[in-house]
Formats: sequence, structure tokens, C-alpha cells
Amino acid sequence: MTNEQLLPIIHKVMDKLMNLGGADYDSDKNTSKEQSDQGLIARDFGIEEWDWPQGVGLYGLYKLQNFYGDNRYLDFFENWIQNNLKKGLPSRNINTTTPYLMICNLLNALGKPEYEKMCLDQAEWLMHDLPKTRDHGFQHVTTAIGDRNGIKLNDGEIWADTLFMTVLFLNKMGHLYNRKDWIEESTRQVLVHIKYLYDKHTGLLYHGWSFPENSNFGGIFWCRGNSWFTYGILEYLDVAKDTLDPGVYNYIVDTFKAQVETLRRLQAPDGLWHTVLTDPTSYEETSGSAAITAGILKALKLGILDESYAACAEKAVAGLCAQVDEDGTVLNVSAGTGMGYDADHYKNIVIRPMAYGQSLTLIALCEALK
Repeated sequence: MTNEQLLPIIHKVMDKLMNLGGADYDSDKNTSKEQSDQGLIARDFGIEEWDWPQGVGLYGLYKLQNFYGDNRYLDFFENWIQNNLKKGLPSRNINTTTPYLMICNLLNALGKPEYEKMCLDQAEWLMHDLPKTRDHGFQHVTTAIGDRNGIKLNDGEIWADTLFMTVLFLNKMGHLYNRKDWIEESTRQVLVHIKYLYDKHTGLLYHGWSFPENSNFGGIFWCRGNSWFTYGILEYLDVAKDTLDPGVYNYIVDTFKAQVETLRRLQAPDGLWHTVLTDPTSYEETSGSAAITAGILKALKLGILDESYAACAEKAVAGLCAQVDEDGTVLNVSAGTGMGYDADHYKNIVIRPMAYGQSLTLIALCEALK
């Protein structure tokens, strides 16, 4: 598709993202386990809260601004940060680290020493205070259901989501401040997550690993979980490539290629991927499909993938555009998804417009621009 075809769609998606509003936060306090299991967590909706859905959303808007090479959305970012500071930040955890990824990329443009201090403090917290699993994995600590000031420990668990929500930030901060310890720790986390989540039979990644259970939970190949790696690892390599040992770089690239080779085979006829990648009876999910598409497109640009993948990418871009409604809403996006022990858990997650669905589609379409 041409830029002339893509840009109007991109701007509809962007406008919807910026105007998603908030959520009924009071209802969060009464969230039942059944609602939580289905992804019905009020704070996840909208663009206003300081958590991972919104953090991923902001990163997509940053990437669009970066494409234009100006600061056209800087006031939006500044207002978003200030509104959250006035409200009070939630508990520190893996997911609430995500907004810092936008902030650290815009420190010079934002020009606020207090934002720099926030980012530096968060990086140090990840290094020294975030709970670690065996093998020193970043434990996937999240915000408590019903209490934004509390935490859910997820004891001894690592999740694929962490690569995007936290490791990208620590890696970027390490390179911004020439902190070798932060750079090395981000690389260690990538390798630990590959070690425990990568399935050598398929090349795909499991959603998580439990050290206490010594298992990959239900052993499900979840679309969005895989996509955090497909796109996130390209963002990681883009920053880290000049500081990585060549052997480590090639190891990571080989893992990415093995995953994408299988993803190409699993692509549905209309260009998207099923929410359970290996289950064609599960619905096609847009946010994970978008991040997979973005990763493939970025890898083509970087020369990591050869041109035989171009048709897969073009088909995926067309499929994503078909999921954008007239008002810019990205359709068929699954809500926040906790760890599951069977395919039905992933297939039963509710479908709702989400900031990350808007954002990841935005990122994919921006990567498709010539």
C-alpha cells in the first residue's frame, strides 16, 4: 500500500487513540475473579491511567511523532504525565514501568529534570528492588486487581510481556546514560526469557514460565505474547546492536528468524494471526497481529529478513487496515490477558478497543510507510 493510502488510516487510528478517555476506576475495586480472567479490568481501558495498556499506547504515538521528525504531540505527552502526577502514580511493577519508555525517549524534548530523575530512579529500582526469580529473571510483578497502589507478585514467574514493558526501557536508559550495568542486565533478561519461553520444536514462545511449577503453565502459544518478542526484540536490537557481542546478537537474531518462519506458516488467509496461534478455531486478534507485522516490516528494513517475507508483510498490512473502523477504532483487540492454563482461557478474553490495540496498529502502519 502507498503512503497516500496509509496516512489517512494512520491518522484516524491516532485520533481515536488520543481520545480514548478514561475508565470507571471505582468499578475496579469490585472486579471479580471471573471478570479479571476475561480481561474486564476497568483501569486497562482508555488512555488516562499510568499502566501498561496506556504505556504501549503512548509509545505508538511517540513512534508516529518520530516519523514526522517534530514534536507535534509533545503537549499531549506533557499533559498526560502531569495529570498522572497530580493523581499520584500507582505501585511500581513491571507493567507500570511501560510509560517510562515514552518518557526516556523524549527527555530532551520534554526538558524537565524531574522526568529525568523519575527515569533514573525507575531504572535503579528495576536493578535493585524488583523481585527476581531463579536465574535472576525479572519477576512479572503487576498492579493488584482492585488496588492500583498494591501489587500482585506472580511469585517465581517470568512472562513474555516483560520484554516490552520493562527490558526496552532499561536497555534505552543504559545507552542514554552509558550505564554498562543496565545494558548488560537488559541483555541478560532477553537471554533468560528466551531460555525459558522459547519452544525449540516450533520456534514460538510460550506466554510464561513458572519456576515453582517448573512449567510453561498451559503451554499455549498466545498471539500477543509472541508479538511482544517479534516486535520488541527488533526495538531492542535497534538500540543495542552496536554494543552487543556478535555471538549474542546472532543468537537473538536466529531465535527471531525461527519464530517468524513459523508465524509466516500460521498466518490466516486475510493476513492476521489467531489469538491462539496454533488453533485456527480461535478468533483472529488484531493487536498481536499488528506487533507481529511491525516486527516483520522492521526486520525487512534492517536486512534481518530477506525479501521472501515481503508478501507476508503486505498481506498483514492489508488485513490490519481492514480492522480499522470508520471512526478509527481498531477492531478485534483482546483485553488484558493474564496467564492461562488452557486455550479456552485465551479464546474467552473479551474483545474491546484498547490503547495498545490502537498503538500497535499505528506502529505497524508507520513501519509500512515508504
